[in-house]
Amino acid sequence: MTLDVIAAFCAGAALAGFVMILRRFTGTLLPRWSIPAAAGLGMLLFTVWNEYSWFSRVTGQLSPEVAVLSAPTESMPWRPWTYLVPVSFRFMALDVPGMVWSEQNPALRRGDALLVQRWKPTLRIPMAFDCDQGRRADLLAGATLAPDGTLSGARWQEVAPDDQLQRAACREG
Repeated sequence: MTLDVIAAFCAGAALAGFVMILRRFTGTLLPRWSIPAAAGLGMLLFTVWNEYSWFSRVTGQLSPEVAVLSAPTESMPWRPWTYLVPVSFRFMALDVPGMVWSEQNPALRRGDALLVQRWKPTLRIPMAFDCDQGRRADLLAGATLAPDGTLSGARWQEVAPDDQLQRAACREG
């Protein structure tokens, strides 16, 4: 977040500098207040660009095999432009390359759900999936899934057939 603030100030200073140069070459055709107005406009434009490009920049750095499952959009009063076009500050993904299949029962799988939120550390939540029975479990606080399908320290939870996380985990290939 500190780098975002520094970059916004730099964008504002750059646009203000450009207006100062224009003002110098045009005489006093541009009013004096155009310099701080340009600085404010530069910071605002950078902030809007930075917010709307965050999701595509972060997902572009992920491996192509990582499945992005949901990216809710939000509108906020302190960002009035988000009422026109809502912006995404968080998303959930499944680390498909990191999935582990049980050799004894290929319908049982383990993998990490990634919860990515702007300005916060990414959370990796280990999960177990039972693709035949349509259920999953969070493997938190030492919970484990044995190769034979025995789940200890957690409980299976039934999920809807159209659950995106379950579908991505149980996708073949």
